Amino acid sequence: MQTRVIAGVLGAAVFIGAIWFSEWTFFLLFGLLTILGVLEFYRLMGVNNVEPNRVLGVLLAAAVFGLIFLDQKAMVRENLLFILLPAIMLPFLAELFRKKTQPFLNIGVTLLGVFFVAVPFSLLSLIAFPFGQYSWQPVLGIMLLIWAADSGAYFAGKTFGTHKLFERISPGKTWEGWVGGTLLALAVGWLMGDFLPDLSRFHWLGVAVIISVFGVLGDLAESLMKRSLGVKDSGTLIPGHGGILDRFDSLIMVVPFIVAFLKIF
Repeated sequence: MQTRVIAGVLGAAVFIGAIWFSEWTFFLLFGLLTILGVLEFYRLMGVNNVEPNRVLGVLLAAAVFGLIFLDQKAMVRENLLFILLPAIMLPFLAELFRKKTQPFLNIGVTLLGVFFVAVPFSLLSLIAFPFGQYSWQPVLGIMLLIWAADSGAYFAGKTFGTHKLFERISPGKTWEGWVGGTLLALAVGWLMGDFLPDLSRFHWLGVAVIISVFGVLGDLAESLMKRSLGVKDSGTLIPGHGGILDRFDSLIMVVPFIVAFLKIF
C-alpha cells in the first residue's frame, strides 16, 4: 500500500507539472506514454504466435502523435497530415518480408495498437490548443475529472455498493459506486467553470458526463481485454498501479468523445 501511495503521489506531481509547465513538457509526457502504451499493448497481444510489428507500430504511433501536435502548433503544413493515410498501408507491405506464420493477425494487432493507444493520446493535442495556442486547463481539468469520478466511485462503492454494475467483467464495480463517481465528477465540473475558465461551465459539465459514462466503460473494456488474455495487470511499469493501459484506460476511451463534444458544441 505504501508503495502504491508513493508512486501515485509522485506520478500525479510529475503529471500535473508536465501539463502545466509548457506545451513541450506536455508533448514529452504524452509522447512517452504513447510509445510505452503501444509497446505494452503489443506485449500483451503477443500470444498464440501473434507477432505484431513492434518497430513499425511504434514509428507509426510516434508519427501520429508528433504530426497532430505539430499541426496544432502550426509548425507543419496541415496537408502534411495526409501522409498518415498511406502510412496505414505500411504494415501490409512490411508483412510481405517478415515471413511470419499469421501475417494478417500481425497486421491487425499492429494497427490496433496505433488506433487504440496512439490515436486517443494524439487527440489530446486538439484539446490542449483550444484557441490556437497551448492551454494546460482543458487537459489537466479532464485528468482531475477522471480522478474525481474514480475516487467518488471507489468511496461510494465501498460504503453503499450492493448492486453489481457489470459482474461478468468486473465484480467489484457497483451501480452505487457509479452514481457516487458521477455526482462527484459533476460537482468538480461545476467548480471548474469558475476556476478553469478556458472552457465554459456548460463544457465542463458535458465533459464530466462523458467521463462518468465512457470512463467506466473504458475501464470495463480494458478489464475484458485482460480477462481474455488471462492477465491481472497490463504491465508493471508503475509500482502498485500496474501498467500504462491500467492507469489510462478511462482517458483512452473518453478522449475521442470529448473532442467530438467540444468541436460540435
